[in-house]
Amino acid sequence: MSWIKEGELSLLEKISANILKAGPMPKHVAFIMDGNRRFARKKNMERQEGHMQGFNKLAETLRWCKHLNIPEVTVYAFSIENFKRTKDEVDGLMELAKQKFERLLEEHENLEKHGVCVRVLGDLNMLPLDLQQLIAKAVFTTRNHNKCFVNVCFAYTSRYEITNAVREMAWGVEQGLIKGSDVSEALLSECLYSNNSPNPDLLIRTSGEVRLSDFLLWQTSHSCLVFQSVLWPEYSFWNLCEAILQYQLNHKSIQKARDLHREHQALQQLEADRACVVELLQHHGNGKPVDSQRRQEALLHYTACREERVRDFLEALKHKRDSFFSDLCSESLLA
Repeated sequence: MSWIKEGELSLLEKISANILKAGPMPKHVAFIMDGNRRFARKKNMERQEGHMQGFNKLAETLRWCKHLNIPEVTVYAFSIENFKRTKDEVDGLMELAKQKFERLLEEHENLEKHGVCVRVLGDLNMLPLDLQQLIAKAVFTTRNHNKCFVNVCFAYTSRYEITNAVREMAWGVEQGLIKGSDVSEALLSECLYSNNSPNPDLLIRTSGEVRLSDFLLWQTSHSCLVFQSVLWPEYSFWNLCEAILQYQLNHKSIQKARDLHREHQALQQLEADRACVVELLQHHGNGKPVDSQRRQEALLHYTACREERVRDFLEALKHKRDSFFSDLCSESLLA
């Protein structure tokens, strides 16, 4: 099964899609694709076949999203917690992932035609080396495509991602790239695996479970959450339309919450900068009072310097992450 399933919508689906597109549409949808194992039990098939059917449904869902003008999709493919499953099941999932990333590389021309950029979010060091190398090739091959984006969360949990982001900021401080006072909520967001993507507008979980299972906890604080009872391999175009309708019904309140959060974040940063400037002026002025004009000039100078430090740090972080993928690609060529 291809990553991008070809085919048009039916006439009824096209009409419904056009009606939906008259309203506000999510630009980024995240899926917790739950229910593959229950689907396999329901159909009296092997677990591995259930996971295979789940991947096939992903390809179909990506086609629907393309027709609905949803340019970005993030999927929870393999949690770090999944390593606790039986060895046979984990080995089977690793083998399935190898097959699918091999297939992705085989159809790179089709991905280029559709402009699909594939990103993999998670700690790849937890995976077998040959799978790491396949993933690196897939990411490297599609990195310049920019029509639609598929983010695959593999060897991922949100708490691990946030912890890793804190480590990255600590590394920046140790390297002298940023100061401890530069650390902020906004900077942490830029250090997440998902830093190249806007936060999801809509998160969908299938199978009837009503929890996030450690998926995109930071990114979905102002997203529409929709829980649906259908098992993932049985997911339909109409299920997706229902979820989008829920997003549209709540769009105004979601947008308002996001705008308020952005304003609050900007105010927090301004207050933090002011506090740093006051401390610097007191230190260099030996406690003498400073007029408002000098304080404003010092604030503007400090803000410009902080922003430059953060830019340099984020560039260094990007280089470090890019080097990880390019080194894996080089190793696979030498193997």
